[in-house]
Amino acid sequence: MGDSAPPGPSLAQPTGNESGAVLGRGLNHVCLFFPAEMDTFSTKSLALQAQKKLLSKMASKTVANVFIDDTSSEILDELYRVTKEYTHNRKEAQKIIKNLIKIVMKLGVLYRNGQFSPEELLVMERFRKKVHTLAMTAVSFHQIDFTFDRRVMSSVLTECRDLLHQAVSSHLTAKSHSRINHVFNHFADYEFLSALYGPAEPYRTHLKRICEGVNKMLEEDNI
Repeated sequence: MGDSAPPGPSLAQPTGNESGAVLGRGLNHVCLFFPAEMDTFSTKSLALQAQKKLLSKMASKTVANVFIDDTSSEILDELYRVTKEYTHNRKEAQKIIKNLIKIVMKLGVLYRNGQFSPEELLVMERFRKKVHTLAMTAVSFHQIDFTFDRRVMSSVLTECRDLLHQAVSSHLTAKSHSRINHVFNHFADYEFLSALYGPAEPYRTHLKRICEGVNKMLEEDNI
């Protein structure tokens, strides 16, 4: 295990109800990596604040609300807790989750406003499929003993990060791209993944709850 960490849709533009459906799927894919109860740190409350702040900057207020469902919120709670446990830094754990929520909110606005070009939608579809692969892999590594490979998990997470950068390259600021790096690089870190999938508590319990939520999303075809 002496290896080092790696460096740091449809063809038509969705409209109306169709865009809502695409948004729902897109949010669920990204929501894989979020945290309703984290000390006093609430995912749903934070998402609402981010949404209001984002919409207040827009000329049009016609963008529909973007919600994080209960299952996604539970997964995000566990991701927050396990990140806080690993980093021993509540502020840093909150920052990672806040950055993730900001990314998802902005993706939601881009979808609802039909801002993605056909080429960008193709990249987003590749991103969706890659996140589905990530979800399947994460659950499989948890359920089947002695299959976990941190290099595989890290590689898939890094590919997700790079596809997301590519899809939003012309839409988001350098600061937003930095947030993407902050989130994905943390979860793709070899040592973090080794701790998460290790036998020690509380990591074992956190991973069990995360995978239960992810598996539910897979069964409901939400990821």
